[in-house]
Amino acid sequence: MGCAAVVGRREVTISESDLVRIQPTNPVGIGEICEICENLQIFGFFAFRSRIKGVYLSIITQAFTYAAMLLFFRNETGFGGNNGFTDFKRILGYSMTQPLTRVTLFLLSFTTLILAFIVCRYIVQSKLGRVSMAIRDAENRVMFSGYDPLGYKLFIWTFSAFLCGIAGALYVPQVGIINPGEMSPANSIELAVWVAVGGRATLIGPIIGAFVVNGTKTIFTGLAPEYWLFILGGLFVSVTLFMPKGIVGLFRDRILHKNPFKNES
Repeated sequence: MGCAAVVGRREVTISESDLVRIQPTNPVGIGEICEICENLQIFGFFAFRSRIKGVYLSIITQAFTYAAMLLFFRNETGFGGNNGFTDFKRILGYSMTQPLTRVTLFLLSFTTLILAFIVCRYIVQSKLGRVSMAIRDAENRVMFSGYDPLGYKLFIWTFSAFLCGIAGALYVPQVGIINPGEMSPANSIELAVWVAVGGRATLIGPIIGAFVVNGTKTIFTGLAPEYWLFILGGLFVSVTLFMPKGIVGLFRDRILHKNPFKNES
């Protein structure tokens, strides 16, 4: 749930390092950002060692994310306060307004998505993935079988933060603006909606959900932007009640000629 904090922090990092000149008088620099990311890993270690999970872990990570957002909103941190970083015109010497540059960034994002999917699929099919799924379903049984869940949880936690960091690095050059508002808890909740709509416990599901939800967002924020959060909440509730397996689960059930709303035995 706290992935928006990692995405937002990586966006600020890539903005400061690659898109604008770093000023030596900035109170907060790249070293401090790396230290924050390292502290996130330490936080995950102590949280998982204490066996904090479920809704409690979600609340803690959201609180941590919100605190980080408020910190980055402060002008003295050197990240532009409410305005953030704006007016990005060039990246690696190329104009960001050129169609070729924008197409290149889009293709780079698509390639990164495919590579991330392949790596995640490899992890899921490996012993590491099988143990991780077992921890998700029955952590106590895994512990009684002689496995320590801490290392597996910490790896998934760190690897997901790594993917979020790459996403943040690719996000800023394409939108041309970044502010600490990207670390708001609403963005983390929206990512959870992607998973719910696309299909939980699948790899392709969140990708499909991201396209569906963001496509819907593009339409309704243009027609009725003040109602978008209500529509997003209604979408999440509707999917949870009437399509608990998401789009992927519904497709699978239709292919197998089963009732998509019938619980598994």
